[in-house]
Amino acid sequence: MKKRERSPEDLGSQWLNAMCDVLIGGALAGVTTTLALLLCAVLVSAGVMPVGAMYGAVLAVCVLGAIVGGTFAVRRMSGPSLAVGLGVGAVLFLLLLTAGSIAFEGASVANGGAGILCACLCGGAIPGLLARKPKKKRRR
Repeated sequence: MKKRERSPEDLGSQWLNAMCDVLIGGALAGVTTTLALLLCAVLVSAGVMPVGAMYGAVLAVCVLGAIVGGTFAVRRMSGPSLAVGLGVGAVLFLLLLTAGSIAFEGASVANGGAGILCACLCGGAIPGLLARKPKKKRRR
């Protein structure tokens, strides 16, 4: 059988759909991270969790949010899943960086930003690595 050639419009729409899925996954990761951080703040206020453990909790919450958003985006995509997961992690990091810059005027990436970047990217890469599509069986 003759394969159907893809037109440039089809490739452009696929790219646009992929970027929309990455952005929606990043937004979902941001919402998940914000809600989990709110829960951590309530636990610190109640005295259940010590204040010194908050940085570790922030890193864990960033990984959790990136996993949730990455899983959503990877399931909707039919392309390279690792790139989609890393894209969601990058979007989450940029959302957190923007929120930190708005809330704190003197905020910089040097104040723990490298750990948060690694947590976001690693959390996004986990669904990308685990969502490997099964190989199609060859017809004989």
